[in-house]
Amino acid sequence: MPDLTIDIHDVAKTYRGKIEALRGIEMQVHAGEVFGLLGPNGAGKSTLVKILMTVIRPTRCAGTVLGSRVGHKPTLARVGYLPEHHKFPEYLTGGQVLDFYGAMADVPRADRRRRADELLETVGMTKWKKKKVGSYSKGMRQRLGIAQALINDPDLVVLDEPTDGVDPMGRRDIRDVVKLLRDQGKTVFINSHLLSELELVCDRVAILVKGLVRQQGTLDELAGGDERYEIRLSAPLPPTGTIDLGVDSGLISIDGRTIRVSTTDIERVQPVIAALVSRGIAIHSMGPARPSLEDLFMAAVESDPGVGA
Repeated sequence: MPDLTIDIHDVAKTYRGKIEALRGIEMQVHAGEVFGLLGPNGAGKSTLVKILMTVIRPTRCAGTVLGSRVGHKPTLARVGYLPEHHKFPEYLTGGQVLDFYGAMADVPRADRRRRADELLETVGMTKWKKKKVGSYSKGMRQRLGIAQALINDPDLVVLDEPTDGVDPMGRRDIRDVVKLLRDQGKTVFINSHLLSELELVCDRVAILVKGLVRQQGTLDELAGGDERYEIRLSAPLPPTGTIDLGVDSGLISIDGRTIRVSTTDIERVQPVIAALVSRGIAIHSMGPARPSLEDLFMAAVESDPGVGA
C-alpha cells in the first residue's frame, strides 16, 4: 500500500457552469490513519466524498486513491463506503443486506457469510440479524451501514456522517470500531459535523471553507503554537491588577476561575503557582492545554466573512 492512501490536487467542481462547490482541493491522507473532514454546511464536503467515490464527476481532478488515479474502477473494490443518506431495502433482514452487498462486491459466499456474522457482532447487531430493516431505528441502520462498508474487507473505509442519529452509547461503539480498523492497518476517512467525535478518534483533520482546504494536519499542528498551561482555581481571583502573578503579564490571561499561561515550559508556570499559593488561593487543577477542534474550526470559519455554520 502506498504511503499516501489519498493524494489529490486541484479538485474542482462547478455546477451549472457557475456554482463552485470545490475550488481546487489539495489533500493528503496517510496510510493507516483516521482522517477527519469537516467544514460548515455548503463547504463542499459531501461533493468531495462523492467525487472520490465516483458518484459524481469532477470538473477537474488530479491525484490518486490507493495508488491509482481517482475514478479507477478496479481500485474501488478495495474501498468500503457508507453514504450519508443510505437506504437499504426494508423487506430484507440485516443478514440479507450484508449478504447482498457482499455478493455485489464479489466476496465469495462462504467468506461473506462468515464476515457478516463477525461484523454484526462488531457493531452490536447480532440479535437483529434476522429482523427486517424496516423495523430498525435510525441508529441501528447506521450500525448496519458501517458493517456493509466493511463486508469486502477494504483497505480504505470512507464514512459519510457515520454517527448521524446514533445515541451516545452507539457513538462510542462506532469510535471503537474505527480504532479497531486503524489497529488493523486500514485507513479511515470520516466526514462528520460532530467535532467532538472527530477530536476523539482522528489522527489528522482537514477544514474545508468555501470549497478550499483552509487547514490540514494534526491537532497539534493546527494549534499553531497556541499550546498553553491552564490553572483552574476554586474561586475567582480578586479584581485584576491587585495580584502580581510573578511572570510577564503578556503571558497571562484570566477567564473567570481559569488562568491561562501562554507557554509550554512548566518552569515558567512555577512562579504563578507560587504566587497563588502564597496568597492562600486554592488551585483546583492545572495542566497543559491547547485549542479544541471546535476552537480551530470556528477560527477557520470566522476568517472567511459570510460563511454560515
